[in-house]
Amino acid sequence: MTRWKSLFVAGAVAVATFGTAVAQELIVEKKTFSLPSYTTVGGQTIKDVKVGWEAYGTLAADKSNAVLINHFFSGNSHAAGKYEADDKVPGYWDAIIGPGKAIDTNKYYVISSDTLVNLNTGLAPTVTTGPASVNPDTGKPWGTSFPVVSIADFVRVEKALIESLGIKKLRMVGGASMGALQTYEWAASHPEMVDRIMPVIGTAFADDFLVGWLDVWADPIRADANWNGGDYYGKEPPLKGLAAALKVVSHHASHWEITDEANAGAWADPAKDPAKSLDAKFKVQAALDAAGTIRAKIGDANHFLYLVKANQLYAPGGARSLDEAAAKIKAPALVIYQPKDLVFPGPAVEASIAALKKAGNPVESVVLQGKRGHLDGVLSMAQAADAIRAFLDR
Repeated sequence: MTRWKSLFVAGAVAVATFGTAVAQELIVEKKTFSLPSYTTVGGQTIKDVKVGWEAYGTLAADKSNAVLINHFFSGNSHAAGKYEADDKVPGYWDAIIGPGKAIDTNKYYVISSDTLVNLNTGLAPTVTTGPASVNPDTGKPWGTSFPVVSIADFVRVEKALIESLGIKKLRMVGGASMGALQTYEWAASHPEMVDRIMPVIGTAFADDFLVGWLDVWADPIRADANWNGGDYYGKEPPLKGLAAALKVVSHHASHWEITDEANAGAWADPAKDPAKSLDAKFKVQAALDAAGTIRAKIGDANHFLYLVKANQLYAPGGARSLDEAAAKIKAPALVIYQPKDLVFPGPAVEASIAALKKAGNPVESVVLQGKRGHLDGVLSMAQAADAIRAFLDR
């Protein structure tokens, strides 16, 4: 793996900007799971479906020790370890997954998979089927003729992967942000397969405020003329729109405390006063521009839009309200969140906790401390290690 790929595969530019998880010598192999065809929740067929996956630890003879981890919006399946010993950055939750860690791979077999329409189509370790994939019926990229998919579809493909391994029940399902949504979906739609859940920095239902924010994320792509209604394969891609969209995501996922601390009002160029020219920028502007531009080079704009739609449609088990969603979930839950989170605000997560308790569901919670907001659910998980270990081993 190239140095660039190892640096990115941790999941987000923020990891490289603000810190990394603790490295260890856990070497993992990326594998590919295939389905000849898959019928979406909406009733449409996708042929030749492929998603990447990896695992850490050893599956017990009775297959009772499996743990499933779901990734966040801009991430992929690389949750822990390294692909090669000299990789600079390990998987995004390496601080809590591995030998002797909170999710102990000496005890548990930890599985993580790429989602359908994964953003990172230009990253070799990511394997996914989506708009950029070739439609076997036409021999051309799907583009926006690709069926709309939902969080439930992500989970159904994961379920097929899990069943292909002969696993009938998961010791725990967990994940951060979009991964938390998948976690709740697993508990609501396949309760017989889930022993307990660990949703991190996510809510049990997509409210209208989240739907609106996701639309704000998507707007820069739609405003880029090169997007061309999604028909850009073989043409100039909408890199400016995708870079701007990723810039919005990066800023939304951070918090003003770490942003102010990291930039301190500095100018991007000490010789160019932002007060003297519209083109002169502050350091924070230049940093966000650079992050978005780098990320856009290995992403796909249509995949970004399909991920947005999947998150907007999120309703566990087809629920129509938070209370209905909570009523569908029976597995004990360890909810981990950051009160300063601007993507899934603390009060929204607390409303999910209250709804789960109201429905009679056993719930524990951990409040993460830090200055990074949403990003603390990726970068500060070591704080929750003891609670995770106890919850999983109980």
